[in-house]
Amino acid sequence: MMRAVMALAWREFTRFIRQPHRVIGSVGQPVLFWLFLGFGFSGSFRPAGMEGVTYLEFFYPGVLLMMLLFASIFSSITIIEDRDQGFLQGVLVAPVPRIAIVLGKVLGGTAVSMVQSLLFLLLAPILGLPLSPLGAVLVVLILSLSAVGFTSLGFLLAWSMRSTAGFHAIMMIFLMPMWMLSGALFPINHVPGWMHAVMEVNPATHALRLLRLPFYAKPADVLVSSEFLVSLAVVLIWVAVCLYLSMVRVQRRERGVPTP
Repeated sequence: MMRAVMALAWREFTRFIRQPHRVIGSVGQPVLFWLFLGFGFSGSFRPAGMEGVTYLEFFYPGVLLMMLLFASIFSSITIIEDRDQGFLQGVLVAPVPRIAIVLGKVLGGTAVSMVQSLLFLLLAPILGLPLSPLGAVLVVLILSLSAVGFTSLGFLLAWSMRSTAGFHAIMMIFLMPMWMLSGALFPINHVPGWMHAVMEVNPATHALRLLRLPFYAKPADVLVSSEFLVSLAVVLIWVAVCLYLSMVRVQRRERGVPTP
């Protein structure tokens, strides 16, 4: 089973790195998005309690989350491509547990999104947000955990899709509100009560909160913070639920067309 998992994961990763245009586009687009909006809103960003924080700095973890979210979920589009090319059918009839498909695809998608996120993470010192060695390890662990959750969610949604166009349409409707209501664009404490409630039940909000804290506090203080522990619990439960539902969905056999 582990050989099958690693083979599928490595296939996902090599497919990504063998497409230079995909690597450049996946990293370049969020960087431009961050720069344009960051500089554009810097003059009007004056929230109470965040004096001295530029919008470029505030928006940085949000773009990091956006890169992770979109890369993780859209990596699952290969499920549809593999089905169209016949590769997925070959894997389904192979003498390996179907759970290996979930784990292999999720690990491969996680690796793809982590490469992009780590490249963007190198820009943190430019903003005056240097990380200590322990802080960097903590951020990488948070990114890895969040990537597993997002990739599992993408796998769950992509498994029943039959076209890449339909997957893109559904994902954009689903992903943009999920990201925008995470606190990436604006502080969560400066929104109406109903929106605050929606944002608090959004797992992306808690993933972003986990990412922000190591930039502004020592790792020892972060790990004992109640805010960090609550968000970590939410993210862990969300990751476990997405993985479990993906495995249940793959284990269920598809019914063929009944013959007369």
